Amino acid sequence: MFEKFTEPARRAVVLAQEQARERRSGRIGPEHLLVALLRLPGTPGEELLREAGVGADEVEGGLAAAGPHDAAALATLGIDLDEVRRSAEESFGEGALERAGGRRGHWFPGHIPFEKTSKKALELALREAVRLGDRHIGTEHVLLGLLHPEHAASRVLGEHGVTLAGMRRAVAERPGRRAG
Repeated sequence: MFEKFTEPARRAVVLAQEQARERRSGRIGPEHLLVALLRLPGTPGEELLREAGVGADEVEGGLAAAGPHDAAALATLGIDLDEVRRSAEESFGEGALERAGGRRGHWFPGHIPFEKTSKKALELALREAVRLGDRHIGTEHVLLGLLHPEHAASRVLGEHGVTLAGMRRAVAERPGRRAG
């Protein structure tokens, strides 16, 4: 499927992997793809988001609040993440949690696989390209794919008024529409 991706869409996938690695995620999530789109200025996906009033700051803030390891939520269960980290490092040395590797939610220094929801979003990007009659999958199609399944990235976009129907219209109405 990746052979159908435009160069900017391929860069978005590479940037998503870099995002996952920087955030020490065990998998490439839809949130990493969304942040990657925003880091590709001048591409249709980034322009559509900017035109919708969604920028990197809004997305980063929304994703941080929706994160799976929300410290405030864990604190309500009596779990202090800072204390867990301190204790692990005291017992096993600095960076012990990052070195744990091999299990879900841990950092992988090499290849980082896609989450199921990310794979689904990329498959849906292909379907959106076909629906529009496009021969390649561009960043705008990746954006449309991210708006389908229910995950943190689609929820953050929804909180900013970005919907699949609205974005489909915006993509179809782009002057000189091109896949990018």
